[in-house]
Amino acid sequence: MRIPHIYQDSPLAIGVPVTLDDDAAGHIGRVLRMTTKDKVSLFNGQGGEYLCQLSEVGKKKVVAVPESFEDKNVESPLAIHLGQGISRGDKMDFTIQKSVELGVSEITPLFTTRCGVKLSGERLAKKHLQWQKIAIAAAEQSGRNTITVIHPPMELSEWLAQQSDELKITLHPRAEHSIKTLPYTQSGIRFLVGPEGGFTDEELDATAQQRFVDVRLGPRVLRTETAALTVLSALQLQFGDLAL
Repeated sequence: MRIPHIYQDSPLAIGVPVTLDDDAAGHIGRVLRMTTKDKVSLFNGQGGEYLCQLSEVGKKKVVAVPESFEDKNVESPLAIHLGQGISRGDKMDFTIQKSVELGVSEITPLFTTRCGVKLSGERLAKKHLQWQKIAIAAAEQSGRNTITVIHPPMELSEWLAQQSDELKITLHPRAEHSIKTLPYTQSGIRFLVGPEGGFTDEELDATAQQRFVDVRLGPRVLRTETAALTVLSALQLQFGDLAL
């Protein structure tokens, strides 16, 4: 049986019992139905993972004791910050989940002219929390020991104006460049994807003013969630750690 890989947002040390967070405890006790002496792997996003034995498993409380530490690192050498136009329904959830599996470092959900999603106040805070939880679950599933940061949603213009040394790219069906023609960069990549309705001409002009490089994927028009994952895969294959 595969040892569950679980995020615990607290300090971890060998031999020091740790009471798991409510989400982790519920997953272990109610979903996986684990019992005392079963093994779990805990990570706190600070690097590496701890092999632990469960010393207490109850309906509301689960305690694990770290027994050994493994300095395991499966992070890509390529840092990617995805700026994603917010899409409707569960498409945004899907994009975040799969982007984390593909090794993205940061994601900023973006309000654009054609995003079609209206969020503010408490609803926006809840949605942001939900997206971060999706990122945590995806890290657990994929064996990552680092949590992708989901930044608070912001306007596209605000994100474009941020100062960065990263290589900046965005998709355009008539672009001259492809992923293969991009230069290698040690500063990481800032990658922009539009919402379902795409970008307006004014938004495309704004990306050009901020020195974003237009790239193309091919002759077919891809949905926003397909485009993001296709480009992330291509970037990891070209500059990161995906292999064929």
